[in-house]
Amino acid sequence: MTLIDAKEQIEKQIEEASSIFIMGHKYLDLDAIGSAIGIYEYLRTFDKKPTIIINDRKLEPGVKKIIDKMGDVYNIKKSKKIKLKINEKSLLIVVDTNKEALLQDSSLLDLFEQVIVIDHHDLRESSINKGMIVVDEEASSTCEMVAEYLDYNKTQINEDTATILLSGIVLDTNNYVLKTTTNTFRASYLLTQQGADPSYVQYLLKQDLKNYIARQKVITNVKIYKNIAISCAKSTLRYRREDLAKIADTLLLFNKIEASFVIGKLDKNTVGISARSIGNIDVGEILENLNGGGDNHEAGARIDDKSIKKVEEELREILKNK
Repeated sequence: MTLIDAKEQIEKQIEEASSIFIMGHKYLDLDAIGSAIGIYEYLRTFDKKPTIIINDRKLEPGVKKIIDKMGDVYNIKKSKKIKLKINEKSLLIVVDTNKEALLQDSSLLDLFEQVIVIDHHDLRESSINKGMIVVDEEASSTCEMVAEYLDYNKTQINEDTATILLSGIVLDTNNYVLKTTTNTFRASYLLTQQGADPSYVQYLLKQDLKNYIARQKVITNVKIYKNIAISCAKSTLRYRREDLAKIADTLLLFNKIEASFVIGKLDKNTVGISARSIGNIDVGEILENLNGGGDNHEAGARIDDKSIKKVEEELREILKNK
């Protein structure tokens, strides 16, 4: 289902809502923050003042740049600040994930009677089973879905919003390499018509040199299992989720590699896995076995109280049975 298909139902829920909250996944990326901001702008046309829920302590660099520049423009709160404002007519709009466990605050879901999920990742057994589920698995990104919807509704957005939406598309397609369709390019064209600045998109995507060098070291530890690349970071180092994702993206660039899994410590007690695939191997289904999720192009998982070596062993055991 596309957002346009669900337009009447969405508008009805928006009009009837006493308050509206927007929430993405943990460790926000450009697609999550971009789609949240795009929906925020759409809600303004209904004279609504929504709230974006962000609990992340550390922000991904591109997301931080956006919040630093435009944070005052949007009503952004931590979940603990809004719980008392939720009532039976409140509406929660979830963007860029359909998994309860991946939400900024999964405990909020039970507090809402009205829920709309907007996402491009495959539905699984672990997906949210509440409210209206609008998932377009053909879309490259949630930003693509939102950009098309804004255009369909003739919603005017400023250059900054258009640029942020475009950055989400560029991120999730790995610079238009993965999961692109004619709709992806059309959405990008529409955003540039609205003033999106490709050079600023590249600024949002800029990488830290030290982090880049650290990621290259992880690539040297790669092992090939059939047509799958598995790379493990040193247990003494800490990585951000987006760093592991960038390594996984890089590994897909090499010949005969159809999927990649990168394992590293996120903090003292947590190991993260980021997975990517060209589409022939369902990495989302594989990582569901490790309490993670995603789709057949990208996926992730967080595992507490286990070593990198133990997680790698469990991953290899799962792959043997596929």
